Formats: sequence, C-alpha cells, structure tokens
Amino acid sequence: MIDRLHRLWSQRKAAVVIVVLVTSGVVLGAVRLIGHSPSVPTLIIQRGEFVDSVEFRGEIKALKSIGINAPAEAGELQILKIAADGAQVKKGDAIVEFDKTKPQQELAEFRSGYKSAEAEIDQARAQSRLTEEEDSTAVIKARYDVEVAKLDASKKEIVSRIEGAEAQLKVSDAEQKLHEAEQKLASDRTASKATIQSKIDASHKAAYDVQRTERALTRMALVAPITGMVSLIRTWRPEGESAFKPGDRTWAGAPIAELPDVSTLKVSARVEETERGRLALQQGVSIHMDAIADRQFSGKIENISTIATSDFSGGWPFPRNFDLRITLDQTDTRLKPGMTAKLTVVVDRIPNAITLPAQASFQKSGQTVAYVWDGSKFQERTIEIGRRSGDRVLVVKGLKAEERVALKDPSPGGGQP
Repeated sequence: MIDRLHRLWSQRKAAVVIVVLVTSGVVLGAVRLIGHSPSVPTLIIQRGEFVDSVEFRGEIKALKSIGINAPAEAGELQILKIAADGAQVKKGDAIVEFDKTKPQQELAEFRSGYKSAEAEIDQARAQSRLTEEEDSTAVIKARYDVEVAKLDASKKEIVSRIEGAEAQLKVSDAEQKLHEAEQKLASDRTASKATIQSKIDASHKAAYDVQRTERALTRMALVAPITGMVSLIRTWRPEGESAFKPGDRTWAGAPIAELPDVSTLKVSARVEETERGRLALQQGVSIHMDAIADRQFSGKIENISTIATSDFSGGWPFPRNFDLRITLDQTDTRLKPGMTAKLTVVVDRIPNAITLPAQASFQKSGQTVAYVWDGSKFQERTIEIGRRSGDRVLVVKGLKAEERVALKDPSPGGGQP
C-alpha cells in the first residue's frame, strides 16, 4: 500500500514538473517576444505645444553713423596707424594716422611754384611796361614824322611839281608808319595783358595747391568726432574683401571707418515671398547673435517693405524677397554693425498637439506615413500633416499619444523623410 502511494506521488510530482516547465517556456517565449527591441531609433509620442515659427537670417545695421574718410585733397596716402575694428574711442581720439612725407614734399614744391609764379608776374609786368614805353615812343616819333612830312608838303606851291609830289609821298609814308606804330602799341598791350593774366592764373593755381596741401596736412590724423565704437569699412581688393590696415595706401576720399550711432542700431533682414504673409508689424522676434552666444535678444518688427526686390546675395537665379527692419528691446556694448543673427518669429501656438520630428514622417506612394511599433514589429500608418515649422510637424490625424514611432524608415530600402 505504501509502495502504491509512493508511485502515485512520484507520477503527480513528475506531471507537476512537466507542467511547470511547459508554462515557463511559454512565459519565457512571450517575454522574449514582447521585449524584442526595435532595429531603428524610436520616439514615444507626447502631447505638447506646437510652436509655428518663421526663421531667417539678419544683420545689425546703424540707421545713422558718422563716416571717417581719407582727405579728399591729399591724393594717395599711406596709413601709419589705424584703430582696431570694434575699438571704443572717445571724442578726439585718433582713429587713423597717415604718413606726412609725401604731402610735405608736395607742399614744398607748391610753395616754390607759387613763389616762381609771383616772380613771373612781376617780370611780365616789368616787360609790359618796357614794351609800352618803347611802343609809345615809336608812336610819338611817327606822329612827329607825319607833322614834318606835312610841313614839307605845304611848300609844294613854291617848289617844283616833282618836289611837291615827293613831299606828299613822304606824308603818306609817315602816316602809314604812324598807323603801324599805333597798331603795334595796341597789340603789345593786349599781349602783355594776356601774359600777365596767365601768370596771375598760374599764381592762383599755385596758391590753391598750397592751401589744399596745407589743409590736407591738418587731416593727416583723423580723430573721432563723437564717443563711440569704430567700425572699419571693408573694401574690395584684388585679393578679396578686407578692411584697411597699417601700411595700406588709400585714395582721395576713401571711406575708412564709421562711428555708428548705437541708439539707431537695427536688425535688417530679408524674407521670402512665401513667408511675407505670415509676418506683421509689431510681431515679437527672438534674436540670437552669432557673435554674442551668451545672451538672447528680443525685438519687434518695425517695418516690412511693400515691394519685393531681387536679392543679389542669394545666388542665381536671384530670388525676390522683402526687406524687414527690426528694433531691439535691449542694448549691449558688444553690439556693432555687421554682426549676423538668427531670427525667429512665432506666428502661432497650438496647445495639446501631437507633434513629430520631421524625420519621423516619410513619403510612400504619394502619402505621408509613420511607422508605429506594436511591441514586435513596425506598422506602416498613413498620417495627415497640418503644418511644418522648422524641424517639427503637426500631426492632425493618424497618431495617438504614447505610441512609439520610428525615427528612421525601418522598411527594406528605406524612404525619404
């Protein structure tokens, strides 16, 4: 009896062990099946605010600034010293110093030329007086000869006919010489006057050159007319665009630098026609300066052009877009013209929305799809996109919160985001 009970217990025990083993295998298989990891990166969808924004690039510009130019009357000059770009200067501080050697040499030459011109005027006037005296003397003598000839001719009634005719011919000859002498006097007066005037003109030109060079020498050091920040102007050269530096040569009137009025600093930008209709005056703008990474700026749209113009910096074919001007809400001593910035304008906010990174949506057979993980595999599901903003899309149909979607196309061959 005891042996029989022992056998029954052994059989039940074996059956229990078999059941436990089978159950464990099933559970383990299910766990492995359920715990299978996706083969591509995924994201769990969370509801949140969808921010619809427009992003574009801008540049700091000053509406008002004072230009610092090379002397317009000095010709070519060489720069000895120049302030650094972005340097803070006070009123009266030197911004540019030029080499004085060449204008000083020119001034010495012009002064010598002026003295020579003045001496030539005196010489021309002396020569004019001498010629005037000689011509006047010749006229007086010719008149005397005419009178003498006339006196001789008056004796024709008491001399022979032949002598009377000869006397008359002498009168005519004397009158002709008088006429010639008078003409020479008038001609020499005109010539002397023209010569003297030309010498006077040359003297005026020499005096102007002296005065011009003297004025240029007073501008060999250009100083700041106001307190501000130096913004060196970049110019085109054979080797590329660059600002002036010590040792460079400048041409007359060349723009060297600007002292912008920091109270007039604005952000200038251009936006495409497709974005123009989404922007409005007084909209807030988030501004991130590339050169000032430790601070976020804000501003407002102050002006939007009504007519699109060609943007020659946008590559060929030149795009047509609109000009924007944005006022800054904050100031910073580090701000200066030429700085570039990333601008963001929020045009709408949608709360409690289903959003995805743009890379989680794919185009398949003319439809937008997402790949949803069901625990063991990805399912392709058609979705409807309401809008796009930056790198995110608003999903209005096809997905729910807490679902896991693929960030890369898991299907064979992949797809286009």
